[in-house]
Amino acid sequence: MFNSASLSKIKFLFDENVDKRLEKFLKEKDKIDIIYKSKGLSNGKLVEFSKSEQRIFVTNDRDFIKLKKSDIFSVLLLKIPQRKIDLLIKSFSKLLRDMNKEDFKGKLIVLYKDKFEISELE
Repeated sequence: MFNSASLSKIKFLFDENVDKRLEKFLKEKDKIDIIYKSKGLSNGKLVEFSKSEQRIFVTNDRDFIKLKKSDIFSVLLLKIPQRKIDLLIKSFSKLLRDMNKEDFKGKLIVLYKDKFEISELE
């Protein structure tokens, strides 16, 4: 399904606002390394963990797009409603087919239903 050679090194940190069905799908299909944010964990700790573990932070929270690349490994902002889980899974799967771990480093990726946009974090 995905480019398994490149995915073996990709690690994600899912914010608490990301639908757990996406995590379940990714873990079942491709054994992707995903950690879910614990409730109550501060944003500062999340950012620190993303950087130290080289994890792509997946969120619906626009507050994280203002971060600098010196602070966080990568931010993946989901712009697909969580209630549309099939569409979210389809778009996320396409993103993973098209990108490698190094493509994420220092980047802000905004995922839409039919495309994704990549920009440098400041």
